[in-house]
Amino acid sequence: MSAPRRSTDVPPRLGVTLDVDGAWVAVFARHATAVDLCLFDAEGREHRVPLTHTAYGIWWDHVPGMGPGQRYGYRAHGPWSPTDGHRHNPAKLLLDPYAGALDGQVRWGPEVYGHTVDEQWSGDGEVPDGRDSSAYVPRSVVVDHSFDWGQDVRPEVPWSQTVVYEAHVRGLTMRHPDVPEELRGTYAALGHPAILDHLTGLGVTTLELLPVHAFTHEPRLVQLGLSNYWGYNTLGFFAPHAPYAVSRDPQGVVEEVKGAVRALHAAGIEVVLDVVYNHTAEQGADSGATLSWRGLDNATYYRLDERGRDIDVTGCGNTVDLRRPMVAKMALDSLRHWVTEYHVDGFRFDLAPALARGRDDAYDPDHAFHVALRTDPVLSRVKLIAEPWDIGVHGWRTGQFPPPFAEWNDRFRDTVRTFWLADSARGAAGQTRHGIGELATRITGSEDMFALEDRGPIASVNYVTAHDGFTLADTTAYEEKHNEANGEDNRDGHGDNRSWNHGVEGPTQDPEVLAARRRSVRNLLATTLFSAGVPMLTAGDEIGRTQGGNNNAYCQDNETSWVDWEVSAEAEDLRATVAALTALRREHRALRPVDFPRFDPEPGRARVRWFAPEGHVLSPAEWADPARCTVVALLEDSNGEDDAVLLVLHSGASQITVRLPEVEGLTGAQVLWDSTWERPGEAVTDDIEGVDEAPTGEGANTFLVAPRSTLLLRPHGLGAPSGPGIAGSELDSVHNASIRDD
Repeated sequence: MSAPRRSTDVPPRLGVTLDVDGAWVAVFARHATAVDLCLFDAEGREHRVPLTHTAYGIWWDHVPGMGPGQRYGYRAHGPWSPTDGHRHNPAKLLLDPYAGALDGQVRWGPEVYGHTVDEQWSGDGEVPDGRDSSAYVPRSVVVDHSFDWGQDVRPEVPWSQTVVYEAHVRGLTMRHPDVPEELRGTYAALGHPAILDHLTGLGVTTLELLPVHAFTHEPRLVQLGLSNYWGYNTLGFFAPHAPYAVSRDPQGVVEEVKGAVRALHAAGIEVVLDVVYNHTAEQGADSGATLSWRGLDNATYYRLDERGRDIDVTGCGNTVDLRRPMVAKMALDSLRHWVTEYHVDGFRFDLAPALARGRDDAYDPDHAFHVALRTDPVLSRVKLIAEPWDIGVHGWRTGQFPPPFAEWNDRFRDTVRTFWLADSARGAAGQTRHGIGELATRITGSEDMFALEDRGPIASVNYVTAHDGFTLADTTAYEEKHNEANGEDNRDGHGDNRSWNHGVEGPTQDPEVLAARRRSVRNLLATTLFSAGVPMLTAGDEIGRTQGGNNNAYCQDNETSWVDWEVSAEAEDLRATVAALTALRREHRALRPVDFPRFDPEPGRARVRWFAPEGHVLSPAEWADPARCTVVALLEDSNGEDDAVLLVLHSGASQITVRLPEVEGLTGAQVLWDSTWERPGEAVTDDIEGVDEAPTGEGANTFLVAPRSTLLLRPHGLGAPSGPGIAGSELDSVHNASIRDD
């Protein structure tokens, strides 16, 4: 093989760039001594083309006749010196890290490993395994990204109006009876009217999809007959996961994803992708495969220690090293690719601290990757959401990401579950509760965590469930995880669930237990949607989806994880409840402030005042009382048209009397929503006072609050006057109860 010619020219863009005569190909492999482009014909025969130009660690050449549909890969020659981090092995066919599509799946066998499997090779010297991996590795595919986007317009929903809905492509659509069977479980199904109508009817603005980057399944799961259902095992950062498509042609897969985004946009729904740049499917070097990055330049792409071993802060065997400029460039190029070519509206970053650990391995909010995201003219304009923890040292970083990031707020999840579930169980057992102080902080935007750089409550993504953990129904039905189907003897999954089974573990026919569980679900949903910040719902929670107590269903690509759309009357009531709650949030600006509410705000800022059930402002001693289980908050927003709501959260086991707050001008209140209602607007009378079905408390301006319930009221005499209910909702057809000052 002749030596490559070092070029003084600027290399072409990484990946494949088409032109009228063929294509420019370029790949980064800084420590390689030679790189071959491997072209495959229709019969699968391989033709190797040595790349003849190299500079700055990039190898490239022009390939006449190379065009869309071409299957290809690379082979990298260079040192085999694991203690220095180098694992080049030309016997291994390698995927292009910039491939726009992939054809085929990884076939797990010794041929894809970079060592002798029986000996777990980790020493230096001769390459230990010369078996060719070509038959076991997918092909990179050249695609044409031209697409008729028509009149596509990004919804650009403001953060203060955003309602996120986290879903899985297959899980959301696999069992929907109104989606044609041949489309179920695919990208095409996301754009089907049945799915669009459901999302818009719920009031969802933003669909957050679990990973759709090309991924593969871990060999351990394959051996167990399971799969990586969630998809956090990336094989290509630029290619969509082909098995989620109706089309079996790689070009068709690309166009199907774009068509789904176009349809969602036409319905006014944003698309956010859950992306995994912290690790790859190659796992640990001494036990994982050589599929792409490891064979091209292991020492650059991965974070290694001084002996060439992987530094793993992801729990998946390796950590992508975004300290390296060319690795950060790969991630940034991938993000821009999905925004410009697929028109996606944002990203949720899995294990985000791992992306911003500096030279000392500590998390750095001013890491170059963060700086690039914040200043990039494309990426700084889309939604950026961090999962603010990894498993490394000091890995919990909630509230510490810079703007414009929003963050998943696990403190919100834990606090709200504790108030409604864990503390309810403690109270029933006569044990000490946690009081209301932290709950008040969470429902007003978690200022203790998100005040950095004046980020405001919209930096907090509030949720009580996500793909990882119990479903909402299961938080009220199980106190122990039941993950036996995962093949790990129930050792996997989180043990701290803050859940409560309401006295019976798992399924029951007891009507009182079932009714109590449904009310707890409504309380959890209402707290999420009535709190300052950005609410996130998990697909299926709105119709009572259960995973049978499995709180780590990452490997359950079956009915355990798929949304069951054959729902009961109770589930239909819950769906209507969620739609009513999102409508209330839209109608009342006081529920979605962009600044942290203040007790005595300057003009134009949101205001919050806290009261005891007796009507007076809470004292310091009452704030500190761990037995207190009732929150009464008067929320007002005077930015433009005045708006005010009164929120009552009561997690005690007994009915209580609440007096309207002692506030000048407050003359009464109208009940907008009550979690005792199985369906929105169940009130049967205009006037609570003196009616047996809905009695007041003792005296004027008082009312009764049921055990473990939430009330949202519109105060009379405060805020702007408005109609009797929510325009277009079921509340228009019923009388809303009122509490009046006589």
